[in-house]
Amino acid sequence: MSPRDLLADSRVLWQMLRGQPRVGSAAERLQAFYAPQASRYDAFRERLLHGRSELIERLAIPAGGTVVELGGGTGSNIDRFGTGLERLQRYTLVDLCPALLAQAHPRAKRHGNVELVEADVTRFRPQEPVDCVFFSYALTMVEDWRAALANALLMLKPGGMLGVVDFYVSAARPRPGFVRHAAWERWFWRRWFAHDGVMLAPQHLEALTDAMPESIRLEREGAMPYLPGMSVPYYLFIGRKSC
Repeated sequence: MSPRDLLADSRVLWQMLRGQPRVGSAAERLQAFYAPQASRYDAFRERLLHGRSELIERLAIPAGGTVVELGGGTGSNIDRFGTGLERLQRYTLVDLCPALLAQAHPRAKRHGNVELVEADVTRFRPQEPVDCVFFSYALTMVEDWRAALANALLMLKPGGMLGVVDFYVSAARPRPGFVRHAAWERWFWRRWFAHDGVMLAPQHLEALTDAMPESIRLEREGAMPYLPGMSVPYYLFIGRKSC
């Protein structure tokens, strides 16, 4: 990594060390936290947010389909769709942070079927039901995550797909078939991420599985930048809404 990249990363790390503000509305807190690091957001998170390309590859979206990404931030997932994006009728990216949406604008302008919406993911609703809704490291950042999940399910067509990739920690006594993390992992990662407004919990994956029994669930761990030897748990979930 070049000295210039290290300097740029240091600005991101400084914001992460300061943490997300504890006062103000959700939009104000997000803006205060991400605005100083927005231009470096994608480069830094590329080494941190694992499984995003795999999630998109696994989403079975029909040609001419409609997609909503909730908490889409800078729009980096627009690029991950590649040529598959042109097969879609519409791709709607929803986020509450103006600084991150500003980074998404150049990407969206290259495609006639992409729209950006500044809105709360617990309240936004497309005009018509869609074929696919997905969260990419966003569900853990929504305080009322159950409302966000319920909203996502309501906007899906019967048979539509819900995809999620995110950090998490297991329950102390997980359900049969679920991964169990060591006590120190459950303690450490919840506190590490909470400082930046990212709330890790076993309930997310459990609620997804309960809501969509017809699903794929993959539980993994990925490397952490600047923490050699440390791996953070994350999961991929893809479920189909019952008809």
